[in-house]
Amino acid sequence: MSDSDSVEIDRLDDAPHPRETMRLAGHRDAEQILLNAYRSNRMHHAWIIGGEEGIGKATLAYRFARFILANPNPDAAPVQAANDLSVDPGVPAVRRVTQQSHPDLFALRRGLNADRKNIASETRVDEVRKLVSFFTTTAGEGGWRIAIVDTADDLNVNAANALLKVLEEPPPRSLFLILSVAPKRLLPTIRSRCRTLLLKPLTNVEVLDVLEGLPGITGDTSPDELKRISEVAEGSVRRAASMLAEDSLALRDVLAGMLERLPNLEHAEIHGLAEKIAARVGGQSFDLFLGFIQDWLHQRLTHGAQRGDAKLAAWAALWEKTARTAREAETFNLDKRPLVLSIFSDLAAVTRG
Repeated sequence: MSDSDSVEIDRLDDAPHPRETMRLAGHRDAEQILLNAYRSNRMHHAWIIGGEEGIGKATLAYRFARFILANPNPDAAPVQAANDLSVDPGVPAVRRVTQQSHPDLFALRRGLNADRKNIASETRVDEVRKLVSFFTTTAGEGGWRIAIVDTADDLNVNAANALLKVLEEPPPRSLFLILSVAPKRLLPTIRSRCRTLLLKPLTNVEVLDVLEGLPGITGDTSPDELKRISEVAEGSVRRAASMLAEDSLALRDVLAGMLERLPNLEHAEIHGLAEKIAARVGGQSFDLFLGFIQDWLHQRLTHGAQRGDAKLAAWAALWEKTARTAREAETFNLDKRPLVLSIFSDLAAVTRG
């Protein structure tokens, strides 16, 4: 199903992986679009499933893959009568997907660095070549071959071009499910060969519902705190899970106040925040910090595009730099203090203009 060097960076601690998640929260319209496309016999061979991090893109992709692998004939009566993409977990194809042993499903993710100790900061061309090789073989069970690209945002230039080549000449009965947080930033040539399906953030009620089903994550968190976290998680289960770390709500409130006062911040205030974030074990506070910053920048980009903001290009460049910082911090286990200071310095500079 995937390369043995592949690392499951999309798995939340104490939570099932998307391939193991049988229940889909939200996204009913998107699910119906995929189901109707499949049973119409006119399904596009490549889909970009876009949306913010942690809202269920991978869960939907694996759900669709399981449905097709369990029902390889789109004309079959169960497919034509289906109301959604759910499949009995006891079906052999579903069990093989869960166990990462299905011969007709390939998961493309970032691999390990050359020293095999850290996760690479990007998906390299070598990983994509394995995907290309996967599509040159005959389907192991005589049906579809499916690739889940998680995520296309991580592809470096050479890897993106290698993916483009196989998208240009797809083998028969092949399907590409390409996940992306920022589909508009993918190569135009890739976008032109895919159908894009954008997912909306989950509602507060949907986030809360998912959290309540994850006792390994929520622990003894009070119902009131869970409700507040669901309300401020902006539709992302991943963000909500990160916020369940100690003092996460307090951190969010501090950050919101500091971003509101840009560029008029005291150096001592920024240094104090950097020390607190760096002192936390496991990097959860830094991940939360980066998530808040990226969300804030995304809002500036959205509003700026609507108003014709002269700083739009600068905000976009800073959004990309922050995303790159997140990957590098994870890959190389960098000291978080200078990263926090650098990000606030960049934010202040762009705010001043």
